[in-house]
Amino acid sequence: MWGTRKRRVPQTRFPNLLLKYIKPMKTRNKQNLLAAALACVLAFTAAAARAADPLPSWNNGQAKKSIIAFVELVTKPSSPDFVPVPERIATFDNDGTLWCEQPLPVQLYFTLDRVKALAPQHPEWKTTEPFASLLKGDLNTALAGGERSLLELIMATHAGMITAEFEQIVKDWIATAKHSKTGRPHTQMVYQPMLELLAYLRANGFKTFIVSGGGIDFMRPWTEQVYGIPPEQVVGSSIKTKFEMRDGKPVIVRLPELNFIDDKGGKPVGINQHIGRRPVMAFGNSDGDREMLEYTQGGTGQRFMLLVLHDDATREYAYGPAKGLPDVKLGAFTAALYDEAKKNNWTVVSMRDDWAQIFPSGKNTIAGN
Repeated sequence: MWGTRKRRVPQTRFPNLLLKYIKPMKTRNKQNLLAAALACVLAFTAAAARAADPLPSWNNGQAKKSIIAFVELVTKPSSPDFVPVPERIATFDNDGTLWCEQPLPVQLYFTLDRVKALAPQHPEWKTTEPFASLLKGDLNTALAGGERSLLELIMATHAGMITAEFEQIVKDWIATAKHSKTGRPHTQMVYQPMLELLAYLRANGFKTFIVSGGGIDFMRPWTEQVYGIPPEQVVGSSIKTKFEMRDGKPVIVRLPELNFIDDKGGKPVGINQHIGRRPVMAFGNSDGDREMLEYTQGGTGQRFMLLVLHDDATREYAYGPAKGLPDVKLGAFTAALYDEAKKNNWTVVSMRDDWAQIFPSGKNTIAGN
């Protein structure tokens, strides 16, 4: 029979030797150590507080509570509304939902800069609209043709090259391009509350996707760095492409033909084509997102839909025209959309009331630049 026997611990002179070489601390050293210890305690307490609150930039209102309550509901294994991890799909519009889209959408700024860069190669643009007005700095006249003019500008500046070349052009531009009013890089004009929301959802097993009317190949080069969303989880509008062999190398060539518009009714189609699962959660900010939220709500089980209302003219912009806010040509949140949101119990986030902080760092305002 095996038994246990008390083992004798050999004595050592190490503690005595250590004490021999340690000199008594002076009062100043003790104070420094106490100060350092206090700093560590405060840092730990702050970190614990952040961990306890997954959405610290959100005010403790109904919007924040509804998000957390829904996530807890569908991720608790014992809940009758439990959603398995593979089915936890959350889709986000980009412009106006994840980053600032005023006074113009970021991709439009990119397009305008591309027109200026390519103008020396196209002398005919000096007398051809919408290019002529754009080169004169008359943006209103250049875009007076609406969607047709915008499409013409995009085709002239986004096509005629291989995909790798276009990707590098976008990377170079986004690395230096700045917001026209704040002077901050566009990549710093993202919304801190939404960055926290993306991280919170991923920590709870959700797969986050961008589903935007913007160009898919314009967004893919930088979304992973900015949002933590890899290129394969980006759905957007696109132009046609084709495969070619150039100098013995296989490449994809961008053609000046429209392939797909991922806006309004196109968003559910894009979700079906690229994702293959109906979202459990969907987030937007304008009429262009209506169909995505309707499609999400049309699924079985619990669903969560949210719209961001830009009603903070001091810290960002105020536009609607819902709730009597100023109207805009791009990114409108109409009264009809607001009424539908209320009717269908969608969550409407007031940027003014629900977000304690808007941008990640620096001055938390646009008006006070």
